[in-house]
Amino acid sequence: MFKRLFRSTGGENFEAKSSSDTANLALAVSDASDPPHNGNSHGHGGASLAAHRRPASFEQIYQNASARPSRLAYDILKVSEMLTSPHLAGMSQETKRASLLMALEAANVDIEDLLQDAVARQRALNDYEEAQRAQLKDFENAKIDENRQIQAEIDRITKQYVARIQGNLDEVARAQDDLRNWQKQKQEEAQRITEAATYCVPPGAAASNGTMAAMLERATVGRR
Repeated sequence: MFKRLFRSTGGENFEAKSSSDTANLALAVSDASDPPHNGNSHGHGGASLAAHRRPASFEQIYQNASARPSRLAYDILKVSEMLTSPHLAGMSQETKRASLLMALEAANVDIEDLLQDAVARQRALNDYEEAQRAQLKDFENAKIDENRQIQAEIDRITKQYVARIQGNLDEVARAQDDLRNWQKQKQEEAQRITEAATYCVPPGAAASNGTMAAMLERATVGRR
């Protein structure tokens, strides 16, 4: 009987679910377990991305599974609790098994129903894990794409500011060139003034009076 039961796990009673059923399982469990998420995650251009959801509890997974475990007075989880009873502590595995089977028989529990419940719960856990993996992959891809768009935006803005910085440097360089050109013209202009001024003072005055500026000042004072 038990061999027949375990062989049926791959047959018509426990067929592999489609990918859409698997995804619906995770969505249903997530919607039931998570509070509303106030923070919206947006990609480039305002396209919203799915928010990460924490995994649901095992009870929520079982309740939202396509092949929901049967509601039994003694299910496989109850059997697990019985095995941790202090009354069975220190017993050998065979003694525990005999005590457990005797208790289940006394409670009129069908062993086949228990194993069917165990298979259904394992299937629910495996399907939920598969759906979570798929959702995580989609979430990762969405975030990678969002980061790529953010980086492109950073590069675009950086390029603009680098251009502005370079423009400022170019303006400073032009201002420096303008000043140097004026200083060169100023020297030429001062030389023209000096040459002209030498004709306006007595001969030999420039040499005896030092600089041309001092000479011009004294020449002006002398004429007042």
